[in-house]
Amino acid sequence: MYGIIDCDNCYVSCERVFRPDLVGKPVVVLSNNDGCVVARSNEAKLMGVKEGTPYYQLEQLFPNHNITVFSSNYELYGELTGRVMSLIRRESPAYFRYSIDECFVYLPTSHTSIQGKSGGIDAAAFSLPKQDAKDWQEWGRHLHQLIWKSVGMPVSIGIAPNKTLAKIAARLAKKFEVYHHCCMIDNDYKREKALEWCAIEDVWGIGRRYAAKLQALGCKTALDFARHHKDWVRLTFNNINIVRTWQELNGEDVVPNEQLAKKKSIITSRSFNGMISDFETLRTHVANYASRCAKKLRMQQTVASIVGVMIHTNMFREDLPQYWIFQEMRLITPTNSTIPIVQAASEALQAIYRPDYQYKKAGVIVMGITSDFPIQQDLFDQSAEQIQKMRRLVEVVDRINRMNGSETIVIGSQQYSKKDGKGKADVFANAIKHDFRSSNPTTRWSDIIKLK
Repeated sequence: MYGIIDCDNCYVSCERVFRPDLVGKPVVVLSNNDGCVVARSNEAKLMGVKEGTPYYQLEQLFPNHNITVFSSNYELYGELTGRVMSLIRRESPAYFRYSIDECFVYLPTSHTSIQGKSGGIDAAAFSLPKQDAKDWQEWGRHLHQLIWKSVGMPVSIGIAPNKTLAKIAARLAKKFEVYHHCCMIDNDYKREKALEWCAIEDVWGIGRRYAAKLQALGCKTALDFARHHKDWVRLTFNNINIVRTWQELNGEDVVPNEQLAKKKSIITSRSFNGMISDFETLRTHVANYASRCAKKLRMQQTVASIVGVMIHTNMFREDLPQYWIFQEMRLITPTNSTIPIVQAASEALQAIYRPDYQYKKAGVIVMGITSDFPIQQDLFDQSAEQIQKMRRLVEVVDRINRMNGSETIVIGSQQYSKKDGKGKADVFANAIKHDFRSSNPTTRWSDIIKLK
């Protein structure tokens, strides 16, 4: 059996942990630069607030409703979801984190046979005894209560014979109170009832384009799709991922765990608060994006050999000249260290920057991702000793930033110059618009809540 633990309305739930007065009230969280709605409480959803609604339209669309608005606070969300994951790690036989608010777990039953390694997970990792399948549903409900009492985050848990069905079970657990936050699909009757309820566009692995094609072919629900013949799926789509999704909907376990655990490419991109034309400000933004890509590489214990940079102007400003370009740089030795990745991104930006344009967005992507051990070195690049020194430096910086808050220590190219050229250099967190940003009582001493 597989389980998935999904934090309900994750960003909103994180904000409510330190604002219990907002429970039961409409709350939304905005995207970077306070652009549009990216997370909504159930109360906001019932009011009709749609994901992607621009912030400036909220007051126009809902003039008589008191909606609480927050800017994105990823430092807070990362800390609280990290606490949730630590509880899952403690209570689960084996697990891996799928996203910021989702985690897969592996639940061996008395009918399960584990030999050697299964999908990259060592059988020795299963520290709990095998149980009957029905016992895992009680385990899931206990885990929900533990997370709620320990962190204050509501979660929904789905358990099924494969990961795709587990995702559907989690949606059912979130939708219907009768499941008490944990739904299990453990026989064909429950599987077909769940597929009949699940719309085809909500199936994990079915993207928007394929969902539209399936709907045109008469597949409105997951059950409609699952009842087709496998040969029809192959001939119609000629896509291995769609075939695997069909197999999982029919009860097989075929999605490789390795493909879920580690990303093959990592991108960080942002729209600017306004438009930028000078190179130094643009380079500082790119340096911060590259730094975040390097951090994500370290989190999944991988290295990258290619660093790419993308910049473009505002496509909606037809009165201005348009420019879009992408440039990549290849690293001699694959790395996840911040300094060489930022240097490569800066060189790529230097090659494509043109001073006569107003830029609206930039992004950094790292590719050629492999495991961080062993690393294939180049004869004429850094020595093994230099690489080890860089690794130790990065580890110390990461530790300090975890203990004292992100951007406590950054490299010089990540700091923004003051407009007047005077005073202390600024950091990325203050370079983007966040008029409704909450405090960080979990990571910053200055934000700790004071009790009277």
